[in-house]
Amino acid sequence: MDVDNMYEDLGEEKLRELVSAFYSRIKTDQIIGKMYPDDDWEGSEERLLGFLIMRFGGPKDYLEQRGAPRLRMRHAPFKIGQLEANHWVKIMDEAMEEVELREFHKLALREFFTQVANFMKNCPM
Repeated sequence: MDVDNMYEDLGEEKLRELVSAFYSRIKTDQIIGKMYPDDDWEGSEERLLGFLIMRFGGPKDYLEQRGAPRLRMRHAPFKIGQLEANHWVKIMDEAMEEVELREFHKLALREFFTQVANFMKNCPM
């Protein structure tokens, strides 16, 4: 399945559920939870949701409000190595299980999330 058109299959509500399940884990996570702004959980959730909606073929509100994603630049202040990248994907996997996505959606999303997580790495370990 091509993630470019996944919004049509999943819709905003399912993506919102996914992001919510992801953030419910991140808030208490000891490895990467500290990378998220403690005073802006709602904003963080909305930004991730907007990015996913746009990336998966939905409305481009994220682009209009925030411009190009510039993910590496926005995450540059944080140490992101293989441990953090793998852990982020693990938490997203758990979130996908919780919201009961279909297997072909999970496979396509896992591939996408793994690529993004590896792209974000900025240190060797």
